[in-house]
Amino acid sequence: MEAFLSSTLAVSIAEIGDKTQLLALFLAARYGRPWIISSGVLIATLINHGLSAWLGAVLADVIPSHWIPWIVGSSFIAIGLWLLIPDKEDDEMGRFANYGPFLATLVLFFLAEIGDKTQIATVILATKYSADLLMTMAVIAGTTVGMLIANVPVIFAGKWLMDKLPLGLAHKGACVIFIGLGIVTLITS
Repeated sequence: MEAFLSSTLAVSIAEIGDKTQLLALFLAARYGRPWIISSGVLIATLINHGLSAWLGAVLADVIPSHWIPWIVGSSFIAIGLWLLIPDKEDDEMGRFANYGPFLATLVLFFLAEIGDKTQIATVILATKYSADLLMTMAVIAGTTVGMLIANVPVIFAGKWLMDKLPLGLAHKGACVIFIGLGIVTLITS
């Protein structure tokens, strides 16, 4: 349960103001099909974070066990600091705009997640909770739920919600949480 809750909290907070959240807002404004766009986000996240968690579990088997807490703790701190650099909206959908709302969302969201803070957080969380397949699945479920918690309201409420969220405060709060997770991981190792 800890793996699920930690993953959900980390990703839902890290996603606020992230480029993929801005992409979800853009897709919702362009297509106006919130259920279809939400489905595309769900499938893209499951695939992307599933692969990311698998990578994290593999890394946990390859990296010497006494290094993992130091790598995980340092990575959490690095992500926390990275969260202070807000993403910018990417207005160019390119050729994917012609695929319709579901395929455009699926492809664009999957691609936008590559190398993103939340994908890297998924790898790190899976490395931390790599004890067994059930914990890895809890990380995938948690990061996916966190992604949906952050994006589905944006997809449905759109610009109104984005105007009301204090993004700077959300980024600072997420920074504190990730740095706190990093410090706790380093201290308890």
